[in-house]
Amino acid sequence: MENQTEVHEFVLTGLTKDHQKQHILFIFFLLIYIASLLGNGAILAVAVAEPRLHTPMYFFLGNLSWLDICSCTVTVPKMLSGFLMEPQAISFSGCLTQLHFFHFLGSSEGILLGVMGFDRCVAICNPLRYTVIMNKLTCLLLAGATWSVGFFHALMHTVLTSRLWFCGPNHVQHFFCDIKPLLKLACSSTTLNLSLLNIVTGSIALGAFFLTLLSYFCIISFLFFKFQSWQSRWKAFSTCASHLTVVALLYVPVLSNYMLASTGESAEREMIVTILYSAITPVLNPLIYTLRNQEVKSALKKMLTRKQMSGRN
Repeated sequence: MENQTEVHEFVLTGLTKDHQKQHILFIFFLLIYIASLLGNGAILAVAVAEPRLHTPMYFFLGNLSWLDICSCTVTVPKMLSGFLMEPQAISFSGCLTQLHFFHFLGSSEGILLGVMGFDRCVAICNPLRYTVIMNKLTCLLLAGATWSVGFFHALMHTVLTSRLWFCGPNHVQHFFCDIKPLLKLACSSTTLNLSLLNIVTGSIALGAFFLTLLSYFCIISFLFFKFQSWQSRWKAFSTCASHLTVVALLYVPVLSNYMLASTGESAEREMIVTILYSAITPVLNPLIYTLRNQEVKSALKKMLTRKQMSGRN
């Protein structure tokens, strides 16, 4: 079926029309974005540069940091430019590109957190065979599968959205091109789009979420029967605390936003929830992993000390 699109560009309404608030929000999100790039960049650099961290856990953490850098770059710069320039126009192809990469990176991150939960489960419940099970090939295959599923999931939504007929109006009630605000503007039926958003996106999110829950159920069961004292149990479980915090920060808003998708939800609510996992979570992830992880902190200090010494020479 030939694409019947009549609208050739969209206008993003952004977070607010209040100019005073726009200036404050610009500074706030600019600092958030810079902090996210620096924090995730530092974790990625130390995971690559420090041989001691060349383990499955830090391999997946490096993938998570790269996903966070890319995902916030998809949405935040466009949002920042919207605070400075009005109207905030975006071409039809640019809109679809942004939609694709947002869902590609977002679904990949959700799946990756499930994989990281499985990694922690193997490390705690089967430590003697950990290096055998989570060998280099297995890690590469899991990472490759994560990125591939995310890509094809996003491609499905992008292709289906591109086949819709947009005849006006063209004002997207959001700060970037997300799928649900776009579906509200479609003049043709969006039943298939919404069904796949509920079923496929919901299945990916819930599948990764239940894999994480199953991993932690196995971990808690193992610790309960293996260790007698609560102190020993908590010491072993504390290695998972960072991952569990990140899981909660991502899955709670994502599931609330996409599990029961409809075109009649509040635009303000959608934008607030989206900000949580597209801008706030990426900047919190490095803080959570560095503050609670002694290995990362010591590796960062070692790398900074090495740079200072080479700078003096």
